[in-house]
Amino acid sequence: MDVHRSEATAVEMREAVHALLSVLNPGQVSELRAGPARLDAPELREWTYLPGPRPGLSTEGLDGRQREAVDALLAAAHSAPGAELARGAIEVERHRRAMAAAAGPDRYWVRLLGDPDGDGPWGWRMNGHHLAVHVLITAAAIRVTPHFVGAEPARVTDGPQAGRRLLGPEEDLARELVTDLAPLRRAAAVFAAAPPDDILTRADPFADPGLLPAGLSYAGMTSGQQRLLERLVRRYLDRAPGAYARECWSDIVARGPDCLSFAWAGGRAPGDRHYYCVRGPDLLIEYDNTQDDGNHAHSVWRHVRHDWGTDLLRAHYTEQHG
Repeated sequence: MDVHRSEATAVEMREAVHALLSVLNPGQVSELRAGPARLDAPELREWTYLPGPRPGLSTEGLDGRQREAVDALLAAAHSAPGAELARGAIEVERHRRAMAAAAGPDRYWVRLLGDPDGDGPWGWRMNGHHLAVHVLITAAAIRVTPHFVGAEPARVTDGPQAGRRLLGPEEDLARELVTDLAPLRRAAAVFAAAPPDDILTRADPFADPGLLPAGLSYAGMTSGQQRLLERLVRRYLDRAPGAYARECWSDIVARGPDCLSFAWAGGRAPGDRHYYCVRGPDLLIEYDNTQDDGNHAHSVWRHVRHDWGTDLLRAHYTEQHG
C-alpha cells in the first residue's frame, strides 16, 4: 500500500473540509455536522440514490464560494477521472431537470462525520439523485465505498450536452466482453434474456456478492477476455484516489484474478436494455441501463470489507477498548 500517498490524500481532504467550513455560517455548519457520535452507528449505513432529502447541508442554497468549496471536497475524494465522473452525474442531472422544465438549483446533501482534526477516524459523504459518495479517513488510509454514479439520460440526445454518455466506457467495455464470448462461454455469462429493472443490491446497507449471479469465471475466459474484464474492474476502482485504487487492485491480484466472475442479462446491441455485474470475494460491481427504454443508467462499486470504512472503524474501536 502507498502509505505516503494515502497520507497525502488524507491531508488534502482535511484541507478541503477546512476550506468548506471557513465559508459557511454557523447554521450551515450545524447542518453539515448532522450525525451520531460513533461512525459505526447503524443509521450511517442508510443511503439511497433516488431523489429526495437527506441529512446534512443542502447545496440548494449555497452561494458561489460555498459551492466551489463543495466541488473541491468532492474532487479530493476521487482521482481526476473519478472527479470528472462525479461532476458529470450532477451535470447530467441538471440537463434532465432542464428538459423536464424543472430547472432549479442542485439538490445534494453534504454531511461531515467525526472530527477531521482529531486522532480518530472521520468521514464525510455527498448524496443526491444519482450520486452517492461515502468517505472514511484515518491518518494513513481511506475508504470510498459504497460509490454510486447514475446518468439519466444515459445518452444525452439534445441540448449543449448532446451525444454525451457519462457511463459510456462502463457500458462499452462490458458489451465488448460479452460480445467476444464464444457461445458456450456466453451461455455461462448470460443469466437472463430480460434484465432486472435496477441493480440487484439496490441500497442494501451491507454488500453481499452472493446476491449476484455467478456468471462466467475469469478462469473460463480467453486471455483477451480476461484483459477486458481487468480493464472493466479497473475502470471502477480508478474512480478512487490513486493509492487506494492500487491497493484494491493489488488485493485482487494477490488473491488471483480467478476469483472474479462476470454476468450479463438483456440485449447486446447498443440501445438494448441490459445489466451486468462483476463479483469477487470482496468486490461487487453492478451496472444497469434498463429504465426509460434503455436510456437511464446506474453503476455501483461496493467492497465487502471496506464499505463505510468498516474495517478501519472496527480496528479503531477495538484498540480503544483493548
